[in-house]
Amino acid sequence: MDDLLSIGQLSARAGVAASALRFYEDAGLLHPAGRTDGNRRRYHRDALRRVAFIRSAQRVGLSLDEIRHALSTLPDARTPTAADWTRLSSTWRPRLDERIELLERLRDDLDSCIGCGCLSLERCALYNPGDAAARLGSGARYLQGDTSAQALGVRQTGASRDR
Repeated sequence: MDDLLSIGQLSARAGVAASALRFYEDAGLLHPAGRTDGNRRRYHRDALRRVAFIRSAQRVGLSLDEIRHALSTLPDARTPTAADWTRLSSTWRPRLDERIELLERLRDDLDSCIGCGCLSLERCALYNPGDAAARLGSGARYLQGDTSAQALGVRQTGASRDR
């Protein structure tokens, strides 16, 4: 047990609050190597890499369920290797591209609204009168690429449909 890290040491080294480590453990993402006679958690040093993997996956927008699924593909619940990271992260590329597109659209739409200064509801591309976009699904539908015409059930043609 001398070779293992306490939760405080893992927290300090990983730059993650001890409460987050306990949360990851409760979520099945992190597993202590064991406990001391005083019932204190101890972690193998490779838990640092596993926490880094979890944090990186969270930063790119993966849910805890998606992270748990990715980690479950590893044999013996081991920490991801460089080859594992390459394999797992390649499956996330389409999702990242989608998020980048969404963030760029958000940036561009908000910039035009803030840039003009009018904040006119009649001209705002994000305005959703009567919550018409609700029929398209949850979330900020216009920022996700849907249009007010789709929300109103108007048939679109050409480039406006492709957006």
